Amino acid sequence: MKIRNVVGEEFSKARGFYHALIEGMEDAEFEIGWKKDIYPSIEFLKDSIARGELYAGWEEEKMIAAMVLNHQYNDGYEQFQWPTEAAKEEVSVIHALGVHPGFSGKGYARQMVNFAVETARKRGQKVLRLDVLKGNVPAEKLYTGLGFRYLHTLEMYYEDTGWTDYELYELVL
Repeated sequence: MKIRNVVGEEFSKARGFYHALIEGMEDAEFEIGWKKDIYPSIEFLKDSIARGELYAGWEEEKMIAAMVLNHQYNDGYEQFQWPTEAAKEEVSVIHALGVHPGFSGKGYARQMVNFAVETARKRGQKVLRLDVLKGNVPAEKLYTGLGFRYLHTLEMYYEDTGWTDYELYELVL
């Protein structure tokens, strides 16, 4: 899998990828909580592409994985006392990481997270953070297996899930 930034003319591929992912996860054992064009929203995808923050994993011309890596986070992050002190510009956050269900179980999510870790380190970041919908066991296992530390469960608001419990994770770089 080759990982690279998604460019402007690939917006429709990115949107289609997330729609296919959401459809493919409808009957999954573990809920991801995403809804078409709500999360990730059209605006979120377009802004992430414009800022060079949307990365995708490709097999030939097919987008099989995607994520956003930036410094933005839910307001709820401010309510928590993170163990690693870092200014906002020293914190990278992973958002909307997903692998198309037809390609799951092949280590692509692990490759995407490792790419995020390497990218954050190259940028001189102190820490990599993220949140996971409580009960999303595959995501929990992925992140803890890659060295992220579960820190706290916090109720946060997102448009797709409303007020819901999310688990906060951190990896010190």
